[in-house]
Amino acid sequence: MPGLRPFPAPDMPHPIPLPDGSRHAGTVFLSAVIDHPRMGVGAYSYASAHHPPADWAAHLAPYLYPFSPERLVIGKFCQIASGVEFITASANHRHDGFSTFPFAVFGGGPVEGRASMPAPGPDTVIGNDVWIGTGARILPGARIGSGAIIGAGAVVAGDVAPYSVMAGNPARRVRPRFAPEVAARLLDIAWWDWPIEKILAHEAAICGADLSMLEQATRR
Repeated sequence: MPGLRPFPAPDMPHPIPLPDGSRHAGTVFLSAVIDHPRMGVGAYSYASAHHPPADWAAHLAPYLYPFSPERLVIGKFCQIASGVEFITASANHRHDGFSTFPFAVFGGGPVEGRASMPAPGPDTVIGNDVWIGTGARILPGARIGSGAIIGAGAVVAGDVAPYSVMAGNPARRVRPRFAPEVAARLLDIAWWDWPIEKILAHEAAICGADLSMLEQATRR
């Protein structure tokens, strides 16, 4: 049995060790590698990439600029697979007129207040413990509830209820992960807000769906 190793701190950029002693460059704790004024990431949320980028923020959200009015907010303990992309609101063109062409981007006067620029769009918000599968696309203003699973290649818009399984293009709810009363109780328990030592102590209950044990843990 491999020797025990301590759980990595959330500020460790590359938390997975390899047998040769090096670190897996393709998986990062996002809070340790992203410094973007319009992006917030909770502790222990990680992303993976087959070809690790130099700039993880630009890799995940290429249309989120430092001057963008919207934000991308990702909760704690999220798991983001290779190829996931967040298409934030600054990617939008105005589409309520006769043309969608962004004339202001190319000149002819100041950008601010130009008729060809869309109004500021909504934030994109990802809850806690959300698993986003390979190649998924999260569209502007999506709000994904905690505990949701987003299938590989899914295209997600709008609101996703907590603990839903979503798949397809456009993404549709395949099924709930748990009965409504269980999902509600899990949101109340909010194990992701516990200290990491307590989380690890109750790993079997969290990963093995032992609600009774988790409820007992909240009273300690």
